[in-house]
Amino acid sequence: MEIEPLRSKAEKGWLDRLPKVELHVHLEGAIPHEALWQLVQKYGGDPAVPDLEALKKKFAYRDFVQFIGTWTWKNRFLREYEDFEFIAEAAARGFVRQNIRYAEAFFSPGDFSDFSLQPQELARAVRRGLAKVPETRVALVADLVRDHGPERAAVTLAQVREVRDQGVIGIGIGGSEHEFPPEPFAVIYQEARRLGFRTSAHAGEAAGAESVWGAVRVLGAERIGHGTRAGEDEALVDHLAERKIPLEMCPLSNLRTGIIGALEHHPIRRFFERGVVVTVNTDDPAMFGNSLADEYLGLMEVFHFSRDEIRALILQAVRASWLTETEKLALSGSLSSDPAWRE
Repeated sequence: MEIEPLRSKAEKGWLDRLPKVELHVHLEGAIPHEALWQLVQKYGGDPAVPDLEALKKKFAYRDFVQFIGTWTWKNRFLREYEDFEFIAEAAARGFVRQNIRYAEAFFSPGDFSDFSLQPQELARAVRRGLAKVPETRVALVADLVRDHGPERAAVTLAQVREVRDQGVIGIGIGGSEHEFPPEPFAVIYQEARRLGFRTSAHAGEAAGAESVWGAVRVLGAERIGHGTRAGEDEALVDHLAERKIPLEMCPLSNLRTGIIGALEHHPIRRFFERGVVVTVNTDDPAMFGNSLADEYLGLMEVFHFSRDEIRALILQAVRASWLTETEKLALSGSLSSDPAWRE
């Protein structure tokens, strides 16, 4: 038997056992296939998706545009508050299976106004589902979804302000970055900070370095979701490193949506060595078929990250999180005292 497959199997086992932190995962993209299939059936099904196997095959994409279309299709089966309680519990159980101890998870309340769902009640439903899984801690980040425009984003921001007690700690803008640049959302981000929310912005995924510059300079985003294409501008990479602006990087997501042509083209190793604060995340694990352990295994196999470097990446995620300093110290201590951490 070849040595390399044996080594990969051993590393995957260690990565599965390793306690982890995730800062960029969408709850609506983390619905296990079996749970989503229940919802598809609940609402009368789809002739193009006759069974669970067909559903799984639907999550393959030619490009980013097709991915967005599939995201929108999936959302058709989230129509009632109980659906969000259901998917939140299912996603959280997925985090537990991955040994994710803490996550900051996006949810997109504005996507469901067609079903007359109010962001406040939707957030409460999500929290009820998460509360059923105490083995992991999940904070919520409201994705204001750039496709809906800044006026709708302002309304959603005002609504989620009312449910900060449900663990909504921050805001971001996901969606069609290539069609909706960040600059029109500047006032929204100013207001979010005034209200005490932390801020992230998807940038440098479906658009280039100029999108990241806009998120950093105009929005003042504390973290950047993805940031993959920041490498198109070396001055920007230097800026990110100097200002210690964390990137919520999602290598396998970028591969699945065609943002990169092969994993070895991803800039994460180069950014890491340049001193950029990079974190590793799954983005939409049920839609991309990846786990956080898979993400780290790819880094070890393709970019030769060592176990010590993997541990360093996890601790960078803790430091880049929006926990209090006391909570960060406690979480770091909990991770480093786990038996798998010392393997």
